[in-house]
Amino acid sequence: MYFAIVVIAIVVCLLLGFFILIQNPKGGGISSGFAGSTNIMGVQRTGDFLEKGTWFLAIALMVLVILVNVVIPKNGVVNEKADELQKKVEKTAAPAQAPLNLPTPPPSGAGK
Repeated sequence: MYFAIVVIAIVVCLLLGFFILIQNPKGGGISSGFAGSTNIMGVQRTGDFLEKGTWFLAIALMVLVILVNVVIPKNGVVNEKADELQKKVEKTAAPAQAPLNLPTPPPSGAGK
């Protein structure tokens, strides 16, 4: 479920980027090719479609991001195999004890 939502969010991001890039900030964009045809073939509707599509995809992305935050596994591990691997790593990463009988260094002022 988690991975499916992440993949959908990535697709929405790509579509949103595409919608934004094909728009012209001054209202031209994809509809500027039809500028000489005074609203024949729905030129104004093309601009409206791109604007509404951009808003829809932006809102969908926000909802998906919140949904991913809710669905994400609580321990940060996505599947059980990764959880088992993490437990093995933690078990083997325990620090070894230092030997108790270490030689002591000579005092620093003894040679004078």
